[in-house]
Amino acid sequence: MEWRELTDLTQGRAFVVERVRLAGSGVAVEGQFEPPQLAQLSADDQVFVAVFVRAHGSIKEMERIFGVSYPTVKARLNRIAGQLDFVDVDPAPTGADVVERLRRGEISAEEALSELERPR
Repeated sequence: MEWRELTDLTQGRAFVVERVRLAGSGVAVEGQFEPPQLAQLSADDQVFVAVFVRAHGSIKEMERIFGVSYPTVKARLNRIAGQLDFVDVDPAPTGADVVERLRRGEISAEEALSELERPR
């Protein structure tokens, strides 16, 4: 089954993957796996995101490809973004990270204490 067929079949409802087979290995894993966020978008939104990535994030290129205005592209991106949880790209360092940086002399003891006392 192709991903679009699965997306059409689920009609936007939440679903869980219960079996995964690794291609060519004969290995299968069973459990309850939540599909990645992008796979939970509608087929049209998945295509829109893929085109946006292929266009290197150029809204001007998206306007050209889809024949729509800048506000239309921005509105759709905002709507899609509202459906996604964002990954923290600057997470607080772990205690082990802070201690290792202190050991290497990259930070002072005072800086290490300050980082360790910061709320996470």
